[in-house]
Amino acid sequence: MIHIFDANFVISNTNYLNCPKHNFAEFAFIGRSNVGKSSLINFLCNKKKLAKTSATPGKTQLINHFLIHLMDGQKKGKNFFLTDLPGYGYAKKSMKDRKSWSKMIEDYLTKRKELTHSFVLIDSRLPPQKIDLEFLSYLDDWKIQFSIIFTKTDKEKPAKVEKNIQLFFDELKKTWQFLPRYFTTSVELKKGDKEILEFLFNKII
Repeated sequence: MIHIFDANFVISNTNYLNCPKHNFAEFAFIGRSNVGKSSLINFLCNKKKLAKTSATPGKTQLINHFLIHLMDGQKKGKNFFLTDLPGYGYAKKSMKDRKSWSKMIEDYLTKRKELTHSFVLIDSRLPPQKIDLEFLSYLDDWKIQFSIIFTKTDKEKPAKVEKNIQLFFDELKKTWQFLPRYFTTSVELKKGDKEILEFLFNKII
């Protein structure tokens, strides 16, 4: 079984130019504020306090890099960097802060040569949100490879979650020819990690 053997914080930055230089694969996690990004990262890495969580949305304000050691059942190990990016769409921050974060995120996603793949987290409890659909359009315009992770699937009835996911992809189908890969997760029920870790392992050369 593929699992994360070890995970450690490396560095935080506000500029992609100061991010670590390396030859590993690098995977970015991003989503709307309060989508459960930090909790999911901690769940995947099996470390409760690796990424900082908070009841207050917008806790992540920097580009945070973690070095991850992944291992399969045959004890074959692979290393990669996981990047925790600031959440988008947090209205309580000042306009200046929001513009600064937007530029920091855009610069990282469009100019970071080490970036291998991005994961966009979507709250499965909600119908399609305009801000999420717009962000995916940006990624498509920027030619960024990405997958979707639907979070908090335990917080609603399964039928409601399934309906929200279907509605989300119905919206994408209006303008997208090819739909992105997606995963469903629940930190509370410990579901979805195996599929994501297998994807990561196979993505790393």
